[in-house]
Amino acid sequence: FIANPKQNVSADDPHPISDSRPLLRAPLRLLRRETPTPVSPAAMPATDYQGSSSSSHSPFASFGRSLLSRSRDSPASPAMLPSGGEAEVEAFQRHVAVSLAELRDGEDFLSVAWIRRLLEAFLLCQEEFRAVVAEARRRGGGGALAERLVGEYHERAVKALDVCNAARDGVDQVRRWGRLAGIAASVLLAPVEIHEGQLRRARKALSDLSILLVDDAAAAGGGGGVASFLASHRNRSFGRGSRASPSRASSASSSSSSSSHFRSLSWSVSRTWSASRQLQAIGAGLAAPRAHEAGLAAPVYAMGCLLHLASWALVAAVPCPDRAAALQAHHLPAAPPRGAFAWAPPLLTLQDRLTEEGKRKDRRNSCGLLKEIHALEKCAQRLAEAIDAAPIPLAGEREAAVREAAAELAAVCSAMKDGLEPLERQVREVFHRIVRSRMEGLDSPMPNAAD
Repeated sequence: FIANPKQNVSADDPHPISDSRPLLRAPLRLLRRETPTPVSPAAMPATDYQGSSSSSHSPFASFGRSLLSRSRDSPASPAMLPSGGEAEVEAFQRHVAVSLAELRDGEDFLSVAWIRRLLEAFLLCQEEFRAVVAEARRRGGGGALAERLVGEYHERAVKALDVCNAARDGVDQVRRWGRLAGIAASVLLAPVEIHEGQLRRARKALSDLSILLVDDAAAAGGGGGVASFLASHRNRSFGRGSRASPSRASSASSSSSSSSHFRSLSWSVSRTWSASRQLQAIGAGLAAPRAHEAGLAAPVYAMGCLLHLASWALVAAVPCPDRAAALQAHHLPAAPPRGAFAWAPPLLTLQDRLTEEGKRKDRRNSCGLLKEIHALEKCAQRLAEAIDAAPIPLAGEREAAVREAAAELAAVCSAMKDGLEPLERQVREVFHRIVRSRMEGLDSPMPNAAD
């Protein structure tokens, strides 16, 4: 029913990253808290979508072991984590604060590189959180309260698995856009004189690109913007200045309908799935711990806030169903007190920046807030305008303008191609890490959780 996180992702993987099948295809009955008996990963049936790395080969394994070994001989306390455990909790929260501050101060906000740094920060904090919880279980501290808090976090994290599936689909859709834009650019950059045939082929690729952009804008709940501009070009005939014939218009409409139907069936999540509602579910009940809640309460809260931020950034960056509603920030949980947690100020700043990006006039109706998507739309628009303004045959400044626009679009496509595959692989890693952590939680409850 779930992905086995023990299989490595390599060039020999029979199901490569570009496979459009979902990471998770069955209900999460085995991941819910009400599971009557713990189920070990070894007992689970293998599926096509297994993990990207085993724990023995994880780059975080030695980190977790070193964290656990720092206070191996500290005394235990039945009510809360002892002094050694409290020091580890403080160190964990400082690490979360440093990671969020680096993201806040970093350049290229919402670029592929920035999203990857965000996911890397989540993975590192998740691994350190696992080490803190494992140490608490070894000491026998925390009791029923600690077990309940950790279980609530795992339940929250399981809800983010759908976000990973939808984001993986969105990354794959952006890759399709890049392929079509690359065709249009490469045709016009060939070292030969540009004739009408090359212009027709470039227009056809831009027309297909506009169909996908408009369909994805509609699925996200938006519309207009650059996608609408490109859509105004897709029903034109390949001859300059002439209207599309009825047969061409009918063909274009049929193509658009067929593309939209294909897309709706290609999503890994349900057709009624909403990114906004999923983010609300992830943030539901996420509140700062009370003064008397010591031990694991603070790290659980920190991980919940970081999980929500990472999920929100993924939904905002790439095409997702009902993404436009998710940009309105109605799903945000109660803000953490700035003075109580060192990581609260950078977290709130990043939330504000995400909200502002979604409200920008030039980004409001975009298919995604990813910086590379914005560059692709703009360059495609410029190339379409250059082609429409170019006489046939091309010569002089007109030809230079077309080739310059094509070169800019080709550069954007190359950058997207280099960044999207590692991003998709990282989304898969987040998915499998969440699954593995949940299974470990079922296998290793607090020793005195029933007290």
